[in-house]
Amino acid sequence: MKAHLLQIPNRVDSSFTFNQYSLPNINSRWHFHPELELIRIHKGFGTQFMGDSIKHFAAGDIVLVGSNLPHFWRYDEKALDIPLQEKNYSTVIHFTENLWGDHFLSLPENSILKYLFEKSKRGLLLQDKTQNKVAELIEKIKLAEGTYRLIYLLECLVTIARSENNVPLSSLGFAPSITNTEHERINAIYNYSFKHFLDRIPLEKIASEVGLVPSSFCRYFKSKTGRSFTQFILELRIGYASKLLIENRLPNKEVCYQSGFHNFTSFHKHFKAITGMSPKSYQKLFGA
Repeated sequence: MKAHLLQIPNRVDSSFTFNQYSLPNINSRWHFHPELELIRIHKGFGTQFMGDSIKHFAAGDIVLVGSNLPHFWRYDEKALDIPLQEKNYSTVIHFTENLWGDHFLSLPENSILKYLFEKSKRGLLLQDKTQNKVAELIEKIKLAEGTYRLIYLLECLVTIARSENNVPLSSLGFAPSITNTEHERINAIYNYSFKHFLDRIPLEKIASEVGLVPSSFCRYFKSKTGRSFTQFILELRIGYASKLLIENRLPNKEVCYQSGFHNFTSFHKHFKAITGMSPKSYQKLFGA
């Protein structure tokens, strides 16, 4: 599975693309594109990768992805068997920054949009009232024709821009490399890690997967992701533990061992450091 520059097909009858997907993993690979992306998750759950951010995603999430920000959504296999009335897994809108013309963002009235597009390069998760309002507008875009489609998309963006509760996903210092070679190497690391993060991964083994020695691998991984490989594996395990706590309602200690930890004290410490709360509090908060 090679990471790549995703080519968004142009349509002769529309200046931006609007797609609804009834299958979950349409673009579940590490990719980027110059177009911005507004995605609404209708059903399912899994792990979201956005720049150097790794987070759990679930139905209802809406994310604005900036230009050339590497990303993908990896649905959990258990999520694919959930019988829900909702037909589609996601709605995805792709559009360019100059959709409304080359000088549109230079207008003084549109300074908030220019600032929004800059912030979106970290990825923005919408919250609360903003999420609900944008969900309604996305439905209007689906039903609209002609100029009204552009108006509703613009209203979506203005709504997001005016909100103070959007959550940036990727770190402020994340600078994506968009060469195919680098994406292919990072993708190989990610793919191997997804398959083996519950096990002990020797540095020698993961380094050999991408043709590096351990010391060079550690420097390379941190330079590209802003975190150590050890921290990356911890975040994968904590993300998996979060899903077990919410979805399976397992006792904390059982979650500890099923998510790759061998010591409950260590599990508790890392869980709190990454999520900001204890496993018990996390489980209680999400109603498990």
